[in-house]
Amino acid sequence: MKAPLDLRHVASLALRDLVHLADLPDFDRVQDQISRIRGCTRPVQLVGSTETRDTTTNTVVRSYSTADEPTGRLLTACGNRRSSRCPSCSRLYAADTYHLIRAGLSGGKSVPETVRTHPRLFVTLTAPSFGPVHNRRTTDAGENLACRCGTRHPADDRTLGTPLSPATYDYSGAVLWNAHAGALWARFTTYLRRELAAHLSMTQKALNAALRVSFAKVAEYQRRGLVHFHAVIRLDGPEGSNEPPPRWATAEALTHAVTQAVERAVLTVTSDATGERELTWGDQLDIREIAVLGDGELTDQKVAAYVAKYATKSAEDSGTVDRSLRCPHCIGRGYQRGPDGFRDLCDECEGTGQSEPIADLPVHSHVRQMIRTAWNLGHLPEFAELKLWKWAHMLGFRGHFSSKSRRYSTTLSALRDTRRTWRTEQARTTDDRPELDEETALVVSHWQYLASGYSPGEELLAAQVRHDIAQARDDADRRKTEGDPWL
Repeated sequence: MKAPLDLRHVASLALRDLVHLADLPDFDRVQDQISRIRGCTRPVQLVGSTETRDTTTNTVVRSYSTADEPTGRLLTACGNRRSSRCPSCSRLYAADTYHLIRAGLSGGKSVPETVRTHPRLFVTLTAPSFGPVHNRRTTDAGENLACRCGTRHPADDRTLGTPLSPATYDYSGAVLWNAHAGALWARFTTYLRRELAAHLSMTQKALNAALRVSFAKVAEYQRRGLVHFHAVIRLDGPEGSNEPPPRWATAEALTHAVTQAVERAVLTVTSDATGERELTWGDQLDIREIAVLGDGELTDQKVAAYVAKYATKSAEDSGTVDRSLRCPHCIGRGYQRGPDGFRDLCDECEGTGQSEPIADLPVHSHVRQMIRTAWNLGHLPEFAELKLWKWAHMLGFRGHFSSKSRRYSTTLSALRDTRRTWRTEQARTTDDRPELDEETALVVSHWQYLASGYSPGEELLAAQVRHDIAQARDDADRRKTEGDPWL
């Protein structure tokens, strides 16, 4: 039996570094930097300076340099949307996504409140079956029914979503469907407009002149490793959310168009290795109208919160890993070109192109087989453009997890710019810096990437910040549950 790992030297290193930070001239500034990025898990370290000049007088109005920082560098948030990578940044991303979706449902952020009177649907599009899988069925009363394997699976059973017969499961079809899910969605939106025009007995040109179809969607992984899409689909006037659609453009007409477009959207994929396949949507299609007055089963707030929740999740929620499997030295090719131009096997991955062996991944055998299938298909010439070996850890899916049409509502960039402007204004009210004339102000900046992450002592401070934020959040939730009148 192995002796337990001695971690005392790790703790002492962190404590020594923390003591060193505490001895710096401005320890409060170190804490302030970490607090401002809300204890980001893996912040970006920058070195450089910025200088604001008044061009009329050629004088320096403001200046900043990391040389004046206690640690000689500036910490900025990583901005990763994945909750498995950075809970702090992912919560901010989810909050922005919530406001983006909510604005397109209730108004705000440059969207008029009258948008809530437009026809709006909440649609869920799923993947087809590639073989029977273990599932957990329940009655309306909540009774757990037996799976086809004869077992009554508990909710946390790891076998849920895995094939009943792995030997006959269509892994190639599943991976290729994930890889083409984004293109299938684009095909669906094309047919949606066509079917809507046909249902209203109009040409597409006339339809485009009379109304606009707007949407926002997010991808979610099912337990079987296949993505499905949750989407808000809305009818607007021809200029977007600022004007209502014609009265004859109803939710019923939109529902009919969605149903027909799902049936017509088909992609054909041909390969010598896998044969010809038709990729379609699954039979499980859920279409629900979003309540106008906010008192129905599906309200603006519920839909926005539901979509925002899945905007920060990723493939790892289906049991896979949250990191690329490409060898960083040969970029997954398995070889490197030597000085003489010949291909030499990569010494780091021994020619496999993998940063770590797929067989050693701590995942379920079903997920491992999907990863292996994606890796192998990705090296076929006919699938080279899909770069499946690059996205093997995503089980083949390579699309955006959240996207929207141009006129749905505001943008994430606009929300970030607003937040940045607000912080700038807050900073101006807390110091004596003079007001700037934007027409005569010139900002010159020089920044350089230094590294990522914290020092051991800073990591202790960041952990405390994350703990305090989580504690405050739990306290707020508890008070809301108890009916605190101040919340």
